[in-house]
Amino acid sequence: MADSQLTTADQALSAWLEHLAHERRLSPRTLEAYGHIGRLWLAFLQKHRGGPPSLTALGTVTAAEVRAHLAERRSGDHPLNARSISQTLSAIRTFHAFLDRRCGVATPQLALVRGPRVKASLPRPVTEDQARGLVAEPEADPDLEPWEAARDRAVLTLLYGCGLRISEGLSLLRSDAPLPEALRITGKGGKTRLAPVLPAVREAVDAYLALQPFPLEPDDALFRARRGGALSPRQVQATVQRLRGRLGLPDSATPHALRHSFATHLLGAGADLRSIQELLGHASLSTTQKYTAVDAERLLQAYSAAHPRA
Repeated sequence: MADSQLTTADQALSAWLEHLAHERRLSPRTLEAYGHIGRLWLAFLQKHRGGPPSLTALGTVTAAEVRAHLAERRSGDHPLNARSISQTLSAIRTFHAFLDRRCGVATPQLALVRGPRVKASLPRPVTEDQARGLVAEPEADPDLEPWEAARDRAVLTLLYGCGLRISEGLSLLRSDAPLPEALRITGKGGKTRLAPVLPAVREAVDAYLALQPFPLEPDDALFRARRGGALSPRQVQATVQRLRGRLGLPDSATPHALRHSFATHLLGAGADLRSIQELLGHASLSTTQKYTAVDAERLLQAYSAAHPRA
């Protein structure tokens, strides 16, 4: 839809989401979150103003209206925490910045709204022994067929050995295996990176392929569920939840924690931050720098536990 054809707030929202999907190439999950925030924001304005706002009316949004909406989200049936409120405000600002840039509808009052202070959270990796335990434990599960145990081991080895997100690991196709020495991974925002493949990762995937019972076409998803469909992120999360219960690991031991562990263990072994940034596909080095705080925290804990005068 051309910008000159936009007349209503709903049309503007649809154009913004289309921009995020096709130009910024955000993930489906992020698009869903932005769409939900945008629809709630427009519904609030319609209720507050007594009717659906026009495109030009979006430029008259006041700081008080934004604050009232955030207060409503904080105290509603499903109240948001400070981090989610901050994300909501960021999405609203992004939407209005799009209107300013594409439609000439500026919203100067937005600059007067400040979000809540959010305490920066550190990544929560598992230890090397815990990571090894998670990777090996599927083979001890009596409820799994041998090919399912090999699959779970292959998926977790891939996440830990290559530092992949779940969505990235499950995006692999049958044509990607046997795995090459480096995988070309498309991550967040369409950013492409090379992920070196360790022999242990390649061997785990080969072992799974030798056992899995389904005929797969080259464009089929590599990892399959029990009934033959593509394995989903939710199923991988449920698998790790079951495994951490068997191993007595904390709730922070998630599939994504294996990616954190990949970075933290590389850093502890002497890898430089720039290399880790490239391997993880982080757009900003400041995101990768969080792992230095994790490593320092672990050193202090070891010092406190071991030093006789601590």
